[in-house]
Amino acid sequence: MPRVKRGIIAHKRREKVLKYTKGYSWGRKSKERAAKEALLHAWTHAFRGRKEKKRDFRALWNVKINAAVRTEGMPYNKLIAALKKKNVALDRKILADLAEHEPAVFKKVVEFVK
Repeated sequence: MPRVKRGIIAHKRREKVLKYTKGYSWGRKSKERAAKEALLHAWTHAFRGRKEKKRDFRALWNVKINAAVRTEGMPYNKLIAALKKKNVALDRKILADLAEHEPAVFKKVVEFVK
């Protein structure tokens, strides 16, 4: 019988795992078992981090809006309630950007809803 060379798929799989762990420390970048374990944790944290990022940014926008609107003599919750009542369709991301980079425009928005 002719000789059969095997292990092509397994080798490809190992190489793929090690490709993802490039830049990791110690054996986590070169040893298959350690690399697999490292990726298992890394990808879990990455998935969770994508969800947390959205929360963190919304909290940051709230802080920026609150800081800017308090200089106009109004608390954050009253501004949001007034925006909803007047049907102003500006979300927190846009409001925070206006408060930070365009204070004059933000002031006009606040005056409109007062």
